Amino acid sequence: MFNLPKYIIDFLDVFKKNSFEIYVVGGAVRHLLLEKETDNWDFACNAKPDEILKLFPDAYYNNKYGTVTIPVEIKKEKKLLFEVTPYRKESGYKNYRHPEKIEWADTIQEDLARRDFTINAMAYDGHHIIDPYNGKHDLEKKLIVAVGDPDKRFSEDALRLMRGIRQASQMGFLIEEKTKNSIKKNAELIKNISWERIRDELMKIIESDSSSEGILFLKNSGLLKYILPELDACFAVPQVSPERHHIYDVGTHSIMSLKYCPSKDQITRLATLLHDIGKVETYRKDEKTKIITFYNHEVVGTKLVQEITNRLRLSNKQKKQLITLVKYHQFTITELQTDKAVRRFIKQVGKENIQHMLDLRVGDRIGGGAKPSSWRFELFKKRIIEVQKEPFKISDLKISGSDVMKILKLKQGPKIGKILKQIFEEVIEGKIKNEREILLDKINSFLN
Repeated sequence: MFNLPKYIIDFLDVFKKNSFEIYVVGGAVRHLLLEKETDNWDFACNAKPDEILKLFPDAYYNNKYGTVTIPVEIKKEKKLLFEVTPYRKESGYKNYRHPEKIEWADTIQEDLARRDFTINAMAYDGHHIIDPYNGKHDLEKKLIVAVGDPDKRFSEDALRLMRGIRQASQMGFLIEEKTKNSIKKNAELIKNISWERIRDELMKIIESDSSSEGILFLKNSGLLKYILPELDACFAVPQVSPERHHIYDVGTHSIMSLKYCPSKDQITRLATLLHDIGKVETYRKDEKTKIITFYNHEVVGTKLVQEITNRLRLSNKQKKQLITLVKYHQFTITELQTDKAVRRFIKQVGKENIQHMLDLRVGDRIGGGAKPSSWRFELFKKRIIEVQKEPFKISDLKISGSDVMKILKLKQGPKIGKILKQIFEEVIEGKIKNEREILLDKINSFLN
């Protein structure tokens, strides 16, 4: 039915020649049906772990689920890790996440019955697709449908609440009505899931092609108020008023900003989604003029984002980037800015975050109903490039302390630093250029 790679056919044949059943399962079957390539191959079989280990001397097994990992060389100097799991049944789920009881099953149908969604509950043996829950039909209709009773599926493993939305977001699918209603009904169960697991699913949604729809799914399902309550509250805050360009409430603006953010960077996209969460607390409306303001919302937003970074267990590098982008996202753009002001902006956000900040601003502009850019924005970007040609710190000078000591015949000491600092200040003020010969002449002037 499908043109499987030769290394997969050979792998399946090892089991079949030893009188075992084996099937490709999970995402790989989806990819085959969608005619997409994959390197992520999972298998289910009726062989037990010890029997699988006998077939492959390099295989290893160290988990209670029976999954055996097998390194397979698919071409010279390239190996893939294949995971093979015996058919199994699960029951007695604890903490809405892990089964207490795992039993080996006799058939592939029993194994597929424990899976989350129909598009993930198909198996392929190289000739026939086993599809007891009409996953192929749902794949064609672009629907996420729970296997069997959705309430049961979500109470077994509450992470499935987010996983269904994540898969819909990644593939551009809709969630079937009964499944969607069950997610709403069971949304509170997400509180039983670790923040590390929630973070991983959230970040996959944020980096997906349909990220804005994914966040909207989280909002409409009731999950968002447990995951990002700061963002959930934004949908109740209006922005449309005289003297303001916004056309959406704060929450909708945040989602639209994410939708149009040109960056593929996870943290930049998360910052774009969260950049205005401080507006909930700083919302003010003048009853006479009807003008809405959000003074210092970036200050409040920075504090809230710090709490979010801890909750989501982000790395120190991710925390720093996210906080920086939210803290300084209100940067001013005007044709009257001095080089000093542009330099201050670059120092505040860091050279490594300049493009991230510009991408956030593009999303922010479009998400607020404005055009992606303006002549001032384009001029600002050019100014950033030009200003960066000049040094930002003393170590960027084309001379060093050694040059000062050699020319002025001085020993190491505070005077060297003072001379370098004076030269550096003249360079950034535009009095002299950062060119080695010019700077060497400047050192010589200290002899007089």
